[in-house]
Amino acid sequence: MISRTTVDAVFDAARVEEVIGDFVQLKKSGSNFKGLSPFTEERSPSFMVSPVKQIWKDFSSGKGGNAVTFIMEHEHFTFPEAIKWLAKKYGIEIEETQQTDEQKQVQNEKESMFLVSKYAADWFHGQLKTDEGKAIGYSYFKERGFTDETIDYFQLGYNPDQWSAFTDAAIKAGYQLEFLNKTGVSIVKEDKKFDRFKGRVMFPIRSLSGRVLGFGGRILNNEKKAAKYLNSPQSEIYDKSNVLYGIYEAKQAIAKEDLCYLVEGYTDVIQLHQAGVKNVVSSSGTALTSQQIRLIQRLTKNITVLYDGDAAGMRAAIRGTDLILETGMNVRVCTFPDGEDPDSFAKSHTESEIVDFLTNNARDFISFKSNLLKEEAAGDPIKKADMIRDIVNSIAKIPDDISREIYVRESAAILDIGEDVLFSTLAQVRNSGLMEQKKKQVKEKAQAPMTKVEISPENLNVDRRGLLERSIIAILLLYGGKDEVFEDEYIQDGSGVEVEYETVKGEQRVYEKIYMDLHSDEIKFANPDFQAIYTKIIDVLLLEQKLDVQLILSAFEGQYASVIADITMSDDKYSLHDWERNQIFPKHKDQSVSEYTSQVLLHFRQFLIYDLVENINRIIAKNSPEIDNQEALRQVMDYNLLRTKIDLKNRTVIPSDGLSRFLFS
Repeated sequence: MISRTTVDAVFDAARVEEVIGDFVQLKKSGSNFKGLSPFTEERSPSFMVSPVKQIWKDFSSGKGGNAVTFIMEHEHFTFPEAIKWLAKKYGIEIEETQQTDEQKQVQNEKESMFLVSKYAADWFHGQLKTDEGKAIGYSYFKERGFTDETIDYFQLGYNPDQWSAFTDAAIKAGYQLEFLNKTGVSIVKEDKKFDRFKGRVMFPIRSLSGRVLGFGGRILNNEKKAAKYLNSPQSEIYDKSNVLYGIYEAKQAIAKEDLCYLVEGYTDVIQLHQAGVKNVVSSSGTALTSQQIRLIQRLTKNITVLYDGDAAGMRAAIRGTDLILETGMNVRVCTFPDGEDPDSFAKSHTESEIVDFLTNNARDFISFKSNLLKEEAAGDPIKKADMIRDIVNSIAKIPDDISREIYVRESAAILDIGEDVLFSTLAQVRNSGLMEQKKKQVKEKAQAPMTKVEISPENLNVDRRGLLERSIIAILLLYGGKDEVFEDEYIQDGSGVEVEYETVKGEQRVYEKIYMDLHSDEIKFANPDFQAIYTKIIDVLLLEQKLDVQLILSAFEGQYASVIADITMSDDKYSLHDWERNQIFPKHKDQSVSEYTSQVLLHFRQFLIYDLVENINRIIAKNSPEIDNQEALRQVMDYNLLRTKIDLKNRTVIPSDGLSRFLFS
């Protein structure tokens, strides 16, 4: 178990904008940052980070919390795993208390697979220091021109050319054969077990946060039946369509340069990185997928595809890029001189020479494709017609109207064809695409099972008490430690008819006002989450005399982080949409904290009294002999009188169906 001291140190050190900035490109938006959600597919930002409050909120998925909960959500970590990850990031030494046998057994399957993968990466890397590893694996990497620093940085390794060298070592170290098989580093067939990557140099493939997900292995002998490169099989932790080689090592450089270079192979990434061009990733020899593109899109909107200068490289450069265009990213293509590839070019040039070449030779994808296909179709009208349709199909993928028009005009000039022809063809392609999409939607709707929706009065009612309780929590979280001047009016009505008020003004902490009002009436929250959060907030404020949202979040170990983030950042949703620019001015509660607090508390009382009266009326309607109806009627009259006094005190009578309008006005 991780000690509380370590947990507190992590919460103190972790800055939410720094942690999330490793995974999402954040842009300044007032006092906050915004970016694209890492949890959903979207093109306009709905993900908000507040450095002041040290929390984040994803309005598209509903998730939210602090730095710890982000790592838990994004990496599917447990709370202790997230704390350990952040402790490593911020150089905090982890203190652990003794674990019980039960706690040791609670290692879930996924975590066991991650542990196996980490052990494998360390073991393969260590083999480079053995006699066989030095002679074969290490010498191969040195021949490729990799320095010792680069070999260590990418944790390159070697799996000995023996049937079960790694598998035997892992079992001896205490790792279960079940998880060696599930991660794919070992193969189990009946009573036989052997290494998947026997006799190969190893390239660990990491997640955005640096965890080892799988491996790529390159064979070094000339065995014809064996594949040159072999990747880990699909597993619970490794999905080749969801990962990019080098993304962990490149993420900061990509965000800083606002540009990502995409190459084909592992060595292309490593060689460019060693040369100083660090914002580079690889699709690991597989066809580019939409999931891989979204990984890049979190960090930048600009991508340049780098490929060999031969004919095969040229054709490879135009495959899969339609997917990039669909996302609205800015795509450029750069091919190297014939006979060169990113690996060889980086090996023979300095960083400045590489950067200059990439800058000067990168062309936008549409003009690159137009020129390439024009050369291939020269003198062949049929090929030229097919080529034009191919280019128009690519342009049709671009979501932005202005960009589409610009590319049509450029392509028309390159291909020597009228713009009106291209525009007409583009319209046909887009209309055809829309029709196909509609047919698909209709088909899916027709195939969807019919569900019966029960409509009852309860479903139609607003949870008024929940809205009020949420409002009280929001006030405490946002303004609980503030000093405000409150106006309290004490009712003096000796006759019961004439009502007089004695107004007393005084400065008071907001949390004190709420606590005293609720405590004096012995009011508790119906929502158990709100009650737990309320109790913790009051405890913190009573002890610290100030509110630190991080103390609240750390006390719950992430349990209520999403609820707290949702409440405290609800106002920030307006800034995402820039409503004020459109002459829509949402009410900001901090314009009058004391007035707002008093109104919410009064309306909470009004609701509770209304609810009590309704309950008593239902009891009276049953006409049970066990109930004294006269006494019940007297209680109703007393409660109605109290409600009238509160209405007068508030100077506002809000009917029950108007409560939600009041809360969100």
